[in-house]
Amino acid sequence: MSAEGLVFSWSALGGWHVDISIGMGKAGRRGFGFDDISIVPSRRTRDPDDVSLSWELDGYRFELPMLGSAMDSAVSPATAVAIGRLGGLGVLNLEGLWTRYEDPGPVFEEIAALPADRATARLQQLYRAPIDPDLMRQRISDIRSEGVVVAAALTPQSVERYIDGVVEAGLDVLVIQGTVVSAEHVSSRDDPLDLSAFIAALDLPVIVGGCASYAGAIHLMRTGAAGILVGVGPGAACTTRRVLGMGVPQATAIADAAGARIRYLAEAGRYVHVIADGGMSTGGDIAKAIACGADAVMIGSPLASAVGAPGQGAHWGMATFHPSVPRGTRVMTGPLGTLEQILVGPARENDGRQNLFGALRLAMASTGYADLREFHEAELVVAPSIRTEGKALQRSQRVGMGS
Repeated sequence: MSAEGLVFSWSALGGWHVDISIGMGKAGRRGFGFDDISIVPSRRTRDPDDVSLSWELDGYRFELPMLGSAMDSAVSPATAVAIGRLGGLGVLNLEGLWTRYEDPGPVFEEIAALPADRATARLQQLYRAPIDPDLMRQRISDIRSEGVVVAAALTPQSVERYIDGVVEAGLDVLVIQGTVVSAEHVSSRDDPLDLSAFIAALDLPVIVGGCASYAGAIHLMRTGAAGILVGVGPGAACTTRRVLGMGVPQATAIADAAGARIRYLAEAGRYVHVIADGGMSTGGDIAKAIACGADAVMIGSPLASAVGAPGQGAHWGMATFHPSVPRGTRVMTGPLGTLEQILVGPARENDGRQNLFGALRLAMASTGYADLREFHEAELVVAPSIRTEGKALQRSQRVGMGS
């Protein structure tokens, strides 16, 4: 059915969709990013002290609904420990600099000092150093010795090769992460990873991603994953959307995955956590991600902007150094504040980039919701003018929301 350029179509997975005609032979849904939507205040408010930000992943309880992204510039063993002590979960990249170099400090210094036009080529060279399985185990042991939950990431291509050693070293939570991870990888050259069988054989929770659609999300949930990462291309250092031409704006991607979670819960009686991965730089972004249906968020660039971050003011993604099709760039984040200031405050700036989770707590309190799952019920509006309405003076002076 169609009317005035709109196409109404039925999907067996997702129900009715309202599509926009792109041309005679193609239609597409409208997607929304965080800047396109806003949370609507409700009839009730709540004391912020009565709001809970805690969530549980397979028996592990965290006071902050956040994971530190498995990016070398954002999470080091020391950063993972600091995040754990603040109530979150830091995820270490087990195929990055920390497992290729005994002392990666000089490598980080070099990357931060590179001119922009040489950064990608030099990153490709630096990441050619071989991965050392002994360093993998050592980094996990270092984090574990500090008494926090140990989480680390491997790619689908490598996870079977390294899993035994990292589990023996004390890994608590495994993240299997790639640009796009599917439950149905097809290859004519080798045997693909059977995610369902692999996860079933492990005695620890597994988070899998990324995905950006209802169908992709529900199929990943059916693998037995405890959580799925939602986001293809929204990260501050990611260029996947330009290089590969694919991605879904985060608000829509999260809402689609949340819809898949509802269906899978009815289907299997098991709740799978939706984790928004990327595209969030302010407390407002995080609040909108939770309101769209996320149980937690994975952030990278805010951590890379902390004083003492491993990237030393520089930040790059997991595919920036791909040997043939790099899909990221090195960006400079600069020192914004301490890790504690950025995550839980107090904020010294008014642009929303500090005290991210204090802002989430206040957003929930201001709309009357007591916990994260309640906040999924928050009303949203499509609001493309939300950042500019009434902000002419801020824009002209490049302060606040105009900076």
